[in-house]
Amino acid sequence: MKFHEIIRGLREDKDLSQTEVGNILGMNQMKISRMETGAAEPSLDDLHALCRFYNVSADYLLGLPKGMPYPEKP
Repeated sequence: MKFHEIIRGLREDKDLSQTEVGNILGMNQMKISRMETGAAEPSLDDLHALCRFYNVSADYLLGLPKGMPYPEKP
């Protein structure tokens, strides 16, 4: 699943409008709409706000596989 599909699904699961989410996160409805259609990508601040609001990890929002291995620190 792609980012825009995930955030749209999370919003719909909470039965919220794009305007409501935008107001809560300090974004306008158009920005939420453009992210949900894939027309725009989130900034890092947007990604952080979405993760905190929906209580999910960035890995989840980005559609990364569960248990994905990460490189060890040198």
